[in-house]
Amino acid sequence: MKNKRINIFLLVMAAFLTYGGEVAFAQNKSPLKEALKDKFLIGSSLNARQFSGKDVKGIEIVKKNFNTIVADNCMKSSLIHPEENRYNFVQPDEFVRFGEENRMFIVGHCLIWHSQLAPWFCIDEKGGDVSPNVLKKRMKEHITTIVKRYKGRVKGWDVVNEAIEDDGTYRKSKFYEILGEEYIPLAFQYAHEADPDAELYYNDYSMANPGRRATVVKLVKDLKKRGIRIDAVGMQTHIGMKYPNIDEYEKSMLAFAETGVKVMITEMDLTVIPTPDPNIGAEVSASFEYKKEMNPYPNGLPEDVAAAWTKRMGDFFRLFLKHQDIISRVNLWGVADPDSWRNDWPMAGRTDYPLLFDRNYQPKPIVDLIIKEAEKTK
Repeated sequence: MKNKRINIFLLVMAAFLTYGGEVAFAQNKSPLKEALKDKFLIGSSLNARQFSGKDVKGIEIVKKNFNTIVADNCMKSSLIHPEENRYNFVQPDEFVRFGEENRMFIVGHCLIWHSQLAPWFCIDEKGGDVSPNVLKKRMKEHITTIVKRYKGRVKGWDVVNEAIEDDGTYRKSKFYEILGEEYIPLAFQYAHEADPDAELYYNDYSMANPGRRATVVKLVKDLKKRGIRIDAVGMQTHIGMKYPNIDEYEKSMLAFAETGVKVMITEMDLTVIPTPDPNIGAEVSASFEYKKEMNPYPNGLPEDVAAAWTKRMGDFFRLFLKHQDIISRVNLWGVADPDSWRNDWPMAGRTDYPLLFDRNYQPKPIVDLIIKEAEKTK
């Protein structure tokens, strides 16, 4: 009888704890932000459904676990400044108001980026490139208008996003083609003039690549030498099960910190599905035709894959805790798995599981693992 009772108990617990092929703890009793409060800020990007309150389950997670937020789309130039003489502040205002009401550290994303760039920004009335002076004027007006509107409210800005290639060369964006490397110092200068108290960041992906690392280090040193404010390097952490090499990633963390700025872990997610091209990094414009073998887990992760995912994500959080003295913020790119851009990139129709909370908005085992690791780390 005793053995029978034990077996029944185990069956009930298994049914309670298992979902979608993953084993989970029932609830994270200690919110992430409490566990990490003496380590670094922890947060997420927010989409319009979330900061407007429509995604009720997502917002419950955010309010309970996170103390910093970043705008995922609403502050990108094509949305906030779609025409030269027209701004759209409806969603950005709502995003900032949500952060203030919940006493969060608010990050604006992003001021200058080649992608999702408003079509008019670098083009003259004849369809050609604008002159250097015109582009400088447009950059200054764009940055000044946005940053001043949220002066003292948005605490930090991704000033320039994704300007460097894997090999360390500058991305041949319109900003670079028209202004050369100087567009980056100008952007930081304009942002600082608009709000002298705001933190200013350079943000990029695949930061473990030695070429990109070296150029970003040089960029930070050059800005500081010229007396131009830069507070942190944002390491976008769109990672996979086999990339990047975690030792190379750590080298980049330390190299950036040695320049005298803080390190921020931004846009973090961990994909378990295969990539059609290992060299695309997080290039949002990448697109491939759907193939079934590129979508191996449409109905949930097998237990062994889920366990490997937890270990890999845990390894990175242990690294963050190890270097908490140089890290000021860790942001996930999305709240729960259904929100993630990874689901349909770089091919539509794929299902991924890259975030800390599952498709039922429940904490994955990694959440309790992070909390326990934080408790062990002084």
